[in-house]
Amino acid sequence: MFSPDDEAPEHATHGGALRARIEAAIVEAGGWIPFAQYMDLALYAPGLGYYSGGRQVFGRSGDFVTAPEMGGLFAATLAQWLDGFLPDDARTITEFGAGSGLLAAQLLAEPRLADIRYRIVEVSAPLAARQRERIATVPGALERTEWLSALPDHLEGAVIGNEVLDAMPVHLLVGHGGGVLERGVSLVQGELAWSDRPATVDALAARAVRRVKTGEWPDGYLSEVHPRQEAFIATLAERLGQGMLVFIDYGFDEATYYHPQRAQGTLRCHHRHTANDDPLWQPGAQDITAHVNFDALDAVAAEAGLEGGHVSFARFLLDAGILDVLGRTPADDPARYLPLAAEANRLLSPAEMGELFRVAVWGRPM
Repeated sequence: MFSPDDEAPEHATHGGALRARIEAAIVEAGGWIPFAQYMDLALYAPGLGYYSGGRQVFGRSGDFVTAPEMGGLFAATLAQWLDGFLPDDARTITEFGAGSGLLAAQLLAEPRLADIRYRIVEVSAPLAARQRERIATVPGALERTEWLSALPDHLEGAVIGNEVLDAMPVHLLVGHGGGVLERGVSLVQGELAWSDRPATVDALAARAVRRVKTGEWPDGYLSEVHPRQEAFIATLAERLGQGMLVFIDYGFDEATYYHPQRAQGTLRCHHRHTANDDPLWQPGAQDITAHVNFDALDAVAAEAGLEGGHVSFARFLLDAGILDVLGRTPADDPARYLPLAAEANRLLSPAEMGELFRVAVWGRPM
């Protein structure tokens, strides 16, 4: 079990209540819940979950750093790209998973996006309050921003999500006897424990399950399937009018995702900038993520009539003109240039974000 020596007691109150909530769900379900239900409670239980409990999770004082928190180069490059692709009559950005509101504030501060309307879909009241506080630091930005607590019926312009898909609950499947079982969570002597049961209908709805029938899920092979991600993209595609979906996350094409040597999946947890593979440790105190199967989402988008695909983060940023944006700062001004150059290196390096992250863009044919 993951157990850092310096774990502070600030999580004890919320953690105890969340643990009780999870145990009650297990008992109510007859002694076992799918991992997707556990992950949903651990991350999003109202007022208690990792993202909904009001903890500081983003940035250097939190548990992980996202691209916007490295500096302003990513947002400036994204703004340049969005400005070139947003239709004149659909200058709207709708962001899911806005987190601390930093990316929204950075985009709203870009002069080339001074005419856009910004919408944030946020169900967490503490996060929405933090986002308002951050965006209020940009003159005039609050007047151009609105918050939605539910998915709007119609979407247009750019719909963006930065590291949103990886935090959507996943189902765990393990190969067994030529088929699969679903790995979930039960209670053993009062402790949270792994337990395998016949796969649920929700898990079997995922596209990757077809690999079981072709023998690509051998006995003991453990990995994730993503029916919730697929349903989310399908819903966005159905509601998208003129515009595009833009999602940035770490992930793979399907063949790489389910490579035979990746026999324990991609599930990872993050706590105080340290990664571990024990999602049952102190639910609510750590982030839980899984990589994205981008090929499956490409297929979902295509079936909904959208065109596009996914490329590496580095390829997207280079095509979007990151070097041009960097070049606007003179290299002979080291105090300004060197931090941006260091940020560019982290964003583009194959060993950092350049190849570990991918960008998917899907839109209706113009």
